[in-house]
Amino acid sequence: MLIQIIAFLFTFCFMEFMAWFSHKYIMHGFLWYLHADHHKKDHDSWFERNDAFFIFYAIISIGFFLLWKYEILSVGLAIGLGIFAYGLAYFMVHDIFIHQRFKIFRNANNKYARALRRAHKMHHKHIGKEDGECFGMLIIPWKYYKNA
Repeated sequence: MLIQIIAFLFTFCFMEFMAWFSHKYIMHGFLWYLHADHHKKDHDSWFERNDAFFIFYAIISIGFFLLWKYEILSVGLAIGLGIFAYGLAYFMVHDIFIHQRFKIFRNANNKYARALRRAHKMHHKHIGKEDGECFGMLIIPWKYYKNA
């Protein structure tokens, strides 16, 4: 059981690195055409092409569930749940809290919340794929706490 908890926590934390890496080098790289509508809305739909990245990580999470189910990887459930939990946290923070895709959590007024919103705003000040900053989600540079 301890190994399952460690695998879950490690996976959740590792996903912050994966979010940063895939955002900086994939979304702002060769898959910019999927991510661009998140920086400059060029459509009337509630959905964005950028939402495809959620599907990608959901498939990976499901893959780990299946590896566990078929007894191929004993920590597959913990890893799949870690990916799922990070995806849920990402959705809650990024899509609901920051971008207000659902109109809830509008007035979170603590230092972390203000710093998080400021860091993300700085990321979105760049409309193109070049010259971006603040590619992570839950861990943000210290300078944004100081100014919060």
